[in-house]
Amino acid sequence: MRFRHRAAAGFATLLLPLAGLVGLAAPAQAADSATATYAKASDWGTGFEGKWTVKNTGTTSISSWTIEWDFPSGTSVTSAWDADVTSSGTHWTAKNKSYNGTLAPGASVSFGFNGAGTGSPSNCKLNGGSCDGGTVPGDNPPSAPGTPTASGITNTSVNLSWSAATDDKGIKNYDVLRDGTKVATVTATSSPSYTDSGLTAGTDYSYTVQARDTADQTGPASGAVAVHTTGGGTTPPPTGNAVKLGYFTEWGIYGRNYNVKNLVTSGSAAKITHINYAFGNVTNGQCAIGDSYADYDKAFTADQSVSGVADTWDQPLRGNFNQLRQLKAKYPNIKILWSFGGWTWSGGFTQAAQNPAAFAQSCYNLVEDPRWADVFDGIDIDWEYPNACGLSCDASGRDAFKNLMSALRAKFGSTYLVTAATTADGSSGGKIDATDYAGASQYVDWYNVMTYDFFGAWAAQGPTAPHSPLTSYSGIPTAGFTTADAMAKYKAQGVPAKKLLIGIGFYGRGWTGVTQDAPGGTATGAAPGTYEAGIEDYKVLKTSCPATGTVAGTAYAKCGSNWWSYDTPATIGTKMSWAKTQGLGGAFFWEFSGDTSNGELVSAINSGLS
Repeated sequence: MRFRHRAAAGFATLLLPLAGLVGLAAPAQAADSATATYAKASDWGTGFEGKWTVKNTGTTSISSWTIEWDFPSGTSVTSAWDADVTSSGTHWTAKNKSYNGTLAPGASVSFGFNGAGTGSPSNCKLNGGSCDGGTVPGDNPPSAPGTPTASGITNTSVNLSWSAATDDKGIKNYDVLRDGTKVATVTATSSPSYTDSGLTAGTDYSYTVQARDTADQTGPASGAVAVHTTGGGTTPPPTGNAVKLGYFTEWGIYGRNYNVKNLVTSGSAAKITHINYAFGNVTNGQCAIGDSYADYDKAFTADQSVSGVADTWDQPLRGNFNQLRQLKAKYPNIKILWSFGGWTWSGGFTQAAQNPAAFAQSCYNLVEDPRWADVFDGIDIDWEYPNACGLSCDASGRDAFKNLMSALRAKFGSTYLVTAATTADGSSGGKIDATDYAGASQYVDWYNVMTYDFFGAWAAQGPTAPHSPLTSYSGIPTAGFTTADAMAKYKAQGVPAKKLLIGIGFYGRGWTGVTQDAPGGTATGAAPGTYEAGIEDYKVLKTSCPATGTVAGTAYAKCGSNWWSYDTPATIGTKMSWAKTQGLGGAFFWEFSGDTSNGELVSAINSGLS
């Protein structure tokens, strides 16, 4: 089964221990013009997730970086991502990947790892010099401040206040960011607050804050608070033109026995606007058929067919494509896009990016094949992830995705929909930062931002956490892994809000061996699932493990020793309301078969956006 995931930190790169220490190259920059700071993102007793951040504090670019440190005996790195990590005894060395070595002045980049043991790094060196230019190598950066609270909102101003961050050496000040851009520095470190003025009436804004310590190190951003100034009309929710898109998987007709007809019998077809058919393959630099039998060959019986008429052996088109054609005849308002790539087949995009025009031509030829040209209204690209790592790593460069989308728009023209599924990694130096999504947005109708799979049982020992948090919360394992952070980052980079869709998973992610009801508990592994350990459909969890609490806008439940997080009609309602206040273009979900037989999650999306 080709299930579509986000990249999980623990899966990103398996560490290959080497016998000898890799020799250091000549320092790329003097120690006093770059810093390396360490933070422990999460800790589950016998193990932890660590994160190093390199920042160019100088006035010229850095072309590469190497961090060295010592761990006490019994503490080690077990897996790492976004850096090549090696060891010699208790001495560890991390070198940049090919795609993240260059840092412009003021820029920063992070890499992470999973570790065993309880020790902390010492004797840190960056490119052969001190990691922080001070007397305490490896001085930790500040924690994230509390999510700001907005009050006193007028046509042109808003009052913001937040709980203080913590730091081992002391907090110096706070930066206030509006839509990702710094607008003020607050020096008060006790009960910090700020009044932002000069705003536009009737306009949406997103605010976060970051703390800076006495060594001038900047910590992670807080959660984001959405603000809509008064005046200028009412809050602009997407109404009749909101996108309500669901993924239909080609393989769902097998073990799941979920056919296109189920969209009719569940009532869902009447409540959606678009369908993404997943997935077409990407291979040899071209778009290709994913499963020919499911796509256009399987014969459906009368009771399985949308039309109620059985397929015959000699009809020109059978399979899912013919069923989608029948669905469009019954619901002519529905638009259908063919989605290419996904978690399993994204490795093919690296070759496709070498010749975008040829790739676009191959996709056009396939989508417009005379046998099914009337079925599809556009194309969706699900590249996980450009210039970053998913199941495989890509180093095509920051412009590769933009070039690909430009070529697709040029070939398909203005009458076709061209869309893309994109990362929701809103962390500093994360996957959104790796690609020019703002530049590419001029060529797309919208982005399906995959605001789910932030946390799951790939971190087998926990901590337990909601896999689709709307906002940050105290104890979140990784800063920036929230819907609000992702959307704020896209908008700050220049992607129009109306081209961003919020994502909903019609499934839960869970752990077993959990004793703590609240999030943040330890675990022993993935909870049992019908098709895959650690994952289960909403339609099953609704009755097998009913929700008992909510954190960061997502429901969670503990049943026996199993702990699950998932979205319910109530939490979907909250998320749809939030999407409207942000002026987003609508919502999408993965995928239809996880819903109940009467489509209650689709109904929640529909009513929430109406």
